[in-house]
Amino acid sequence: MAAYQDRWGGLLLPPAPKYDGGPKYLDPDSPEEDSAGWWVEAGMQRTAVPYSFMISPSGEFGIQGEEWAPLHATIEGWVESVALAHHASGWAKQVTKLVGDDVASIDLTGYAQIREVMGLTDTWWRGQDALIALYSGEAAALNFPRGRTAVIYSGLDEWGLRGGVDDDG
Repeated sequence: MAAYQDRWGGLLLPPAPKYDGGPKYLDPDSPEEDSAGWWVEAGMQRTAVPYSFMISPSGEFGIQGEEWAPLHATIEGWVESVALAHHASGWAKQVTKLVGDDVASIDLTGYAQIREVMGLTDTWWRGQDALIALYSGEAAALNFPRGRTAVIYSGLDEWGLRGGVDDDG
């Protein structure tokens, strides 16, 4: 918890496009112990949601509702995901949102998973002129299949797709 506070404590991110914006700011609180180890609340929610943002004993960032849904392998993955959403929304010529069963219609052939977000339940994909964010955390944590969401940022040029990052990261 102390290491998390030293690195991330007080960081204010732009609102995430899912999870009602995510934590208002990163600030550890309410450590809890179970058989797996210590869990730490990652920060206060921006709005009333039926789950908490948590850091697991193994360092995963996720949401705890009825079930645990690890969104990203690390807090860095969450930060990268929020930054990527903010970047993509500013450069995309079109943003399309799909929910529930419609998410299954997305064909990811030719897309590469974006490793920097360290996605677990939530993943990002890069294609020729589009970025796709797949959000499945609420579906998993709340046993709510309609909570699965995809956001497709299309019409991106090279800067919109990579933001100055080369293929090697």
